[in-house]
Amino acid sequence: MARRPDPGARERILEVASRLFVEHGVHAVGLQQIIDECGCGKNLLYREFRNKDDLVVAFLERCRADWAGIVDRAVRSVPGPAEQIVAIVGAVAEQATADGFRGCPLRNVYVEFPDPDHPAHRAIVAHYTGRRAALRELAHRARASDPDALAGRICLIIDGINTSAPVLRDKAAVDAAVLFAEETVSSATSATSATSATSATSVTSVTSVTQAHDDPVGATGR
Repeated sequence: MARRPDPGARERILEVASRLFVEHGVHAVGLQQIIDECGCGKNLLYREFRNKDDLVVAFLERCRADWAGIVDRAVRSVPGPAEQIVAIVGAVAEQATADGFRGCPLRNVYVEFPDPDHPAHRAIVAHYTGRRAALRELAHRARASDPDALAGRICLIIDGINTSAPVLRDKAAVDAAVLFAEETVSSATSATSATSATSATSVTSVTSVTQAHDDPVGATGR
């Protein structure tokens, strides 16, 4: 008799594997341990995932989806792109100070897969490349004087929070990092705003002088 399809099997296996990978690292967890904790058969696991690498990549994609959710909620919480950048850092800080946080799982797995041709390595690099590109786009929309530099600085602040928060458990330091991000964004965008304001004033002055030249009566006031 043929087995009935189990539509929830893949998600159950991935849920268990994700927890074990976060708690112990990828290389320390064998497929048999996942099978035992999930309560599924070996055939079922291999039907859903061709091999362990396939399962690891699925775990990493899940982590990337979690990050996308964090960014989406942060961006929706405030109106302007400058504020959205700071909100993203704030969301990272909130996650990093939560009980049980062990650091960015993608960063943790990266050290286990140094081979640049490994699919796990490629997935992690794609995540960090995409993260910086998204922050660069927000920085550009915020009219930062150097969007690429601002994106890089925010990435470093985020990575610092994810690295130090689970070790030091110092919420004051994390709050200070968020404030630093706010100051960094303000500094990177205020110069452009000041330049724009100066340019606008210059245009207004030139327009006034031109009108006065064309209209002598206007120059003396009607």
